[in-house]
Formats: sequence, structure tokens, C-alpha cells
Amino acid sequence: MSVLDALKGVLRVSLIHDGLARGLREAAKALDRREAHMCVLNEGCEEEAYKKLVVALCSEHKIPLIKVPDGKMLGEWVGLCTLDREGNARKVVNCSCVVVKDWGEESQERSVLLNYFQTEQ
Repeated sequence: MSVLDALKGVLRVSLIHDGLARGLREAAKALDRREAHMCVLNEGCEEEAYKKLVVALCSEHKIPLIKVPDGKMLGEWVGLCTLDREGNARKVVNCSCVVVKDWGEESQERSVLLNYFQTEQ
């Protein structure tokens, strides 16, 4: 299982358990209060100050940070879209930053991410 597959599963479970902070305002508050278990940042974000703030807050509070290549994909994973009758995502909103405040439940995806964070340091 790749890290991005594990990340998708963790974000889905956290969304169900209402454990996500989506967007700069919610994410910055969660990071500053040290409520975050991990942070996901879109590499394609065009606002440099935005990226700089999120990276600085993560490094200051020692919160693991994962960068994903596509904001539309991240928006779909965290529920910033509508689903059609077949269950396909439509009207996906670009997402730049997501913070996981609550893992939800123990899962294999969570273990993969925690192992990734351990080896990354």
C-alpha cells in the first residue's frame, strides 16, 4: 500500500468521525492549538505565504506534514465535492490544506502513515 493510498483512507475515516480541519483558517487554528495529528498540504498551491505559514506552524509544533501533488484530488478525498447518482465525484473544489485532528479509528492505513513519519525523520 502506497502512502497516498493510506492517506486517502485515513482522510475518509477522519471525515466520517468529524476529525478534519479543511482550509487555511481551520487548519491554522488547529495547528496553533496543537490539536493536529498530521497536516496535508497541496504542492500546487500558488500562494507562497500560505505554504510558508503552514510549513512554519508544522515545524514549530513538530506536526508531521505530507505534500500531495493535486488540489482537486485532495478536495475529493476530504469531501469538498458533490456525488452523482453513480457515486462519482462532481464539482470538486480545490483544497490547499487539511489537518487531521481525530484519527477516527485504528486502521492499517493509519499504521502505514505512522511508519512513514517514523522513517521520514
